[in-house]
Amino acid sequence: MAHDDPLYTDASLVAFYDTENDWGEDRGYCADLARTAGSVLDLGCGTGVFLVGIDAPVRVGVDPAAAMLDVARTRSGGDGVEWIEADARQLDLGRRFDLVVMTGHAFQVFLTDEDQRAALATIARHLAPGGRFIFDSRNPACREWEEWQPQNSRRHVDHPLHGQVEAWNTATHDATTGIVTYETFYRLADGAELSAASRIRFTPRDALAQRMTDAGLSVERWLGDWTGSPFDEAAPEIIPLGRLG
Repeated sequence: MAHDDPLYTDASLVAFYDTENDWGEDRGYCADLARTAGSVLDLGCGTGVFLVGIDAPVRVGVDPAAAMLDVARTRSGGDGVEWIEADARQLDLGRRFDLVVMTGHAFQVFLTDEDQRAALATIARHLAPGGRFIFDSRNPACREWEEWQPQNSRRHVDHPLHGQVEAWNTATHDATTGIVTYETFYRLADGAELSAASRIRFTPRDALAQRMTDAGLSVERWLGDWTGSPFDEAAPEIIPLGRLG
């Protein structure tokens, strides 16, 4: 959701996004929720994989990154979705939806309490009476950033133009703010490297719960992963599923 993160704004890096972030358990779980929804709003829709994969009559995807939406619009089935370039913190479409989703840990790009409150207010503002919301944020207790080091994260990804590309990450954690700064590197076959620095925030569940209450949102279930397991302190994910309070 960040305007200035090259992973989402630089077309040469956006080309890697679907390779590393294909349809997964998060989108599958949300697709099940969408089966009974007449309208779906996807905040931080990225390249549009989720919305083109569901059959809701009204589908709206919002993302601040034009390069991501360029991919979404040209995707097979993309012409059946309304794509909007906007920041979720200020969004006001004047419409309400049966389901509002924010997957792919997009919520973690909101780095301040104020930003998080604004994003949660946007969710509340766009929920229809009886509508549901769901999003995910990594559990800071699991310290996942410790795995985002070259020795643990080195991998090969298949790129549609460049073929097999070597990739790895580095990461540092600020314990005071909960913000992790991580870098993503791609080394092409000719030795050229592409890279981007990103910042995301790891927020404890109790703090998220209070901000959702303040926004007028009520959590029905706290999930700990996208298979539907309940949240506990060792769960990798913090996933609230709920409605307007």
